[in-house]
Amino acid sequence: MTDTRAFARYPTPAIVLTVFLMMATRSSSLHALEQDRGRPGWHRRLGTPLPSADTIGRVFTKVEVERLREILHETYTRFKRNKALGSSYGWNILIIDGHETRASFRRCCSGCLQRQLSDGRIQYYHRLALAMIAGQPVPFLVDLELQQKGEDEVACATRLLKRLLQIYPRAFNLVLADGLYVRAPLVSLLRRHHKHVLLVLKDERRDLIQDARGLFAGQVPVVVQEKGLERQIWDVEDLTSWTAFAPVRVVRSVETRTVVRQRNRREEKALAEWIWVTTIPQAKTSGIRIAELAHTRWAIENRAFRELGTYWHADHVYRHHPRAIEAFWLMALLALNLFRAFYSLNLKPIFRDRHTQIYIATRIAADYIHQGPAP
Repeated sequence: MTDTRAFARYPTPAIVLTVFLMMATRSSSLHALEQDRGRPGWHRRLGTPLPSADTIGRVFTKVEVERLREILHETYTRFKRNKALGSSYGWNILIIDGHETRASFRRCCSGCLQRQLSDGRIQYYHRLALAMIAGQPVPFLVDLELQQKGEDEVACATRLLKRLLQIYPRAFNLVLADGLYVRAPLVSLLRRHHKHVLLVLKDERRDLIQDARGLFAGQVPVVVQEKGLERQIWDVEDLTSWTAFAPVRVVRSVETRTVVRQRNRREEKALAEWIWVTTIPQAKTSGIRIAELAHTRWAIENRAFRELGTYWHADHVYRHHPRAIEAFWLMALLALNLFRAFYSLNLKPIFRDRHTQIYIATRIAADYIHQGPAP
């Protein structure tokens, strides 16, 4: 690891290792980390005293983020070689979505986006696009891209996809995304690289969804019964209503789920309708499988954004600078990927059943910082 400092008191690898251990032990901030400067475990691990919070933040405004991406790619290669990344329903799935980090009315930097609220106040915020491979048994957080001024989330995600298609050309063959990503340039980019897409179709004004509903009316749905869930599947292909990119396939699923309310323990029926557009032909995958694949998209919300924000403090602004924000997020992806591999593949099942992941994180903090021996 390198940075652009001319004279460095603390070596860059030691500072990067400090941040990685901070992420791995789920410390909430640099100032919380600074409270442990007197512990001997840091000096044994780093070979130098623990840098101050200001020093770490300043170095991360100058660190080479492309080297962090190379480390993530090397980690992915090892995961793949060790068969830690399997397919889902026979597909190598890449999920992509946008996420907004902390917003502020007072603090801003050169990379901040801004919006005017209904009361006239200006709010500053950062937004990023994140990509995750939904592998089994361990999902892998691949890369991210910060949204820049003057562009929307799809443009940011397209830039991220272009980089992934160069660095991870064979890592995925199917891309899942929300209805916001139903854009002809994005789909054309993926098709040129022989990748399929599966996108949520929401806009009722689109000719594609109107034509699909007309064809659904003449079909008898396929009914699938599962535990507490009933799915009715309609499936039509070779639709040419999307003139910018045709033909495509549209799948509709009306799902009735039985839920038990906690207040009175009464069973109720919850109804939901989903419509997806995909480039996967019917001869390759059934409509029922399309519905199952499409719901895999929720994994990026549950196993990426929610987990990173709640347990790994990724939404915390360690240093309000665009490069620092990007670097700290990449370090969080690396720490979470390695922690999941260690927890799911290295620990015995009987041990995992007895202890939570938070408990394992506290044990890592004790072993590596508080009282652990030198490596």
